[in-house]
Amino acid sequence: MNQNKQVRFRDLGTIDYRAAWDLQEEVFAGIVSRKVRNRGRTPEQQQPIPNYLFFCEHPPVYTLGKSGQPDHLLLDEAGLARYGATFHRINRGGDITFHGPGQLVVYPLLDLENFLPDIHHYLRTLEEAVIRTLAEYGLAAGRIPGLTGVWLDYEAQPNPRKICALGVKASRWVTMHGLALNVNTDLSYFGHIVPCGIADKGVTSLARELGRPPDVREVAHRLLNHLGDLFGMELVMEGETPLAPGR
Repeated sequence: MNQNKQVRFRDLGTIDYRAAWDLQEEVFAGIVSRKVRNRGRTPEQQQPIPNYLFFCEHPPVYTLGKSGQPDHLLLDEAGLARYGATFHRINRGGDITFHGPGQLVVYPLLDLENFLPDIHHYLRTLEEAVIRTLAEYGLAAGRIPGLTGVWLDYEAQPNPRKICALGVKASRWVTMHGLALNVNTDLSYFGHIVPCGIADKGVTSLARELGRPPDVREVAHRLLNHLGDLFGMELVMEGETPLAPGR
């Protein structure tokens, strides 16, 4: 079957974490189901495998990945209620992180066989899209060996600061979950966790680094363009969104 480079993009706006997770699970199951059905069909009978890309923000929430340590959340139920946050154990890789207003969350649900079936390459490409987006704001960001995500002060590391976290799940080369880029995020929420299980490095945001609050939609537009270019996506905009490339 020919690769399907079309990716249906949807801006979910601000959405409850559980609702976004349920949507991902539904779409993920549909993609995997179609791949399984195609196995018993001739090339002429096979249906193209769809791809999706969701952008959103979440109300305050802490999520713990499969390999995470519960004690990396430093709040009990009363503490969560005091800060207006919720908590979910989820099925992505990685440890604990925070999502909240002012943070751009990206959920690619891609069949990597439509692009390149290589998880390492997939993660590095997500990081590269963020690195290129930050470069447009004059920030030199990069990777720290052995750690996922995007960092500032990543080379000499006098004061390494994480600005974007990654955590994904993949099955049959279909991905879900994704990345979270701190734009105007209230960073005080990270003080109640051991972010991504890393105790000796800081967390930052675009707003902190620039000394001003950039527009989240402007950042989203730039990141969307870089994701599209790096993956070779043919973006199909679903619903009303101001994030279409070229607008």
